[in-house]
Amino acid sequence: MKNSITIVIPFLLLILWPVPVNASGSSVESIHIISHKNKHRNFNLLKRRNKAVADTTISKLVAPNAALKLVSNQFFFTEGPAVDKAGNVFFTDQPNNKIWKYDTNGKLSLFMNKSGRSNGMYFDKKGNLISCADETNQLWSIDPSSGAHTILVKNYQGQRLNGPNDVWLHPNGNIYITDPYYQRDWWDRTKPDIKGEKVYCLPKGKKELVMVADSFVRPNGIIGTPDGKYLYVADINDKKTYRFTIQKDGSLKDQTVFIPQGSDGMTIDDKGNVYISGNGITVYNFKGEKIEHINVPAKWTANLCFGGKDRRELFITASESVYTLQMQVKGVK
Repeated sequence: MKNSITIVIPFLLLILWPVPVNASGSSVESIHIISHKNKHRNFNLLKRRNKAVADTTISKLVAPNAALKLVSNQFFFTEGPAVDKAGNVFFTDQPNNKIWKYDTNGKLSLFMNKSGRSNGMYFDKKGNLISCADETNQLWSIDPSSGAHTILVKNYQGQRLNGPNDVWLHPNGNIYITDPYYQRDWWDRTKPDIKGEKVYCLPKGKKELVMVADSFVRPNGIIGTPDGKYLYVADINDKKTYRFTIQKDGSLKDQTVFIPQGSDGMTIDDKGNVYISGNGITVYNFKGEKIEHINVPAKWTANLCFGGKDRRELFITASESVYTLQMQVKGVK
């Protein structure tokens, strides 16, 4: 009799346990999307077609009932999202040599063909799109109204850059870039001209780069705080992200390990949290404490930024796809 009870009870629980359904009454798929504060709690992602509703009742970052929305998966490899003043997001499909625009109404359109193999991008205060154009290892300024570009940097002390990868603009107009060496199919060289992989600053109004940090294996993602006090640089191959204090002259000091994790692209929200890409998105607070992880259904999550009219839409570039996710927090300007 004891064995019979043991068998019957789980069977009754299986019958009585509720199955998630959508508004039409049909069952939906449940997958893990968010791990919150290292508690390894699973939240249900109610997925149907290209939209999914996540139960984020205790998340302080993701909006309640937020949808991880697939915008498109028509690309080869997406990168470099950058948001303009209106909240429109521009991003690259580097292998296909294009820049795309995703506007605040959700419309996707081709912005620029033959984009110099643009990678990381960032808007300046004048509305120009600053681009790491690594087809010929340059830094560009692109006019969004015409698509015309101006070359800001061609080299460093007469030598070709490794391949400008990611970029951030200080509030004072200084431009910081990472310069790792990733061998490209479109290059005619097979080794770097410059020894080492470094971070450079282009002071506002100047034409020559200044090397500001060089103690990396392979620097990649870069982002700064909106007050201009701190700069984060991810060393993707050394699996570390550093924080620097930015000096008045643009130089960097106080290099410290922020977290023992590297990153491709990064962004910051209005609470000072840092978003790290790669295996999905991992979020750390200013103290370097992991507070959330957002799974993204892609082989690699390359980059992200906050877009939309109110900057509460997290725009994610992930391999051949781009996604959006509504947030409670906002991006910084």
